[in-house]
Amino acid sequence: MNSSDEAEGIAIHASYTHEAGIREAAMKLRLLRAEEVTGDGGFLTATVNPDVLERALHLIRQTGGEPNVADTFG
Repeated sequence: MNSSDEAEGIAIHASYTHEAGIREAAMKLRLLRAEEVTGDGGFLTATVNPDVLERALHLIRQTGGEPNVADTFG
């Protein structure tokens, strides 16, 4: 059992057709305190707190991305 705060989060992967959408989403995800935000080659990855998951998915869609929840904590 790992009770580390660092382990708590939900990984999101998103695909984009435009780099501008990735940059905008990455900036906004950081404002939601997402961790491990990376974007490269049409893909974006971030880890978010469960409390902001719905907002994160919404902003990814708003910026032209197709989100996919990868895994959950715990």
